[in-house]
Amino acid sequence: MENKAIQFKTNINCGGCVASVKPHLDKTVGSGQWQVDTANKDKILIVTSEAVTENEVIETVKKAGFKIEAL
Repeated sequence: MENKAIQFKTNINCGGCVASVKPHLDKTVGSGQWQVDTANKDKILIVTSEAVTENEVIETVKKAGFKIEAL
């Protein structure tokens, strides 16, 4: 199975928000396998992993207190 990039629209819109969601996403996805494009108006979260599902990412970000939807 190869790594696939899954994209989500979020409201993670600044460095502080990224910092507060980081421990949650690192635990679920692994560090270095996700990034948030805060310059994009839709605050796109890109997850690159073969081991995590779209639903796991959505649940993780919601538990961290942010809005998220799959693109």
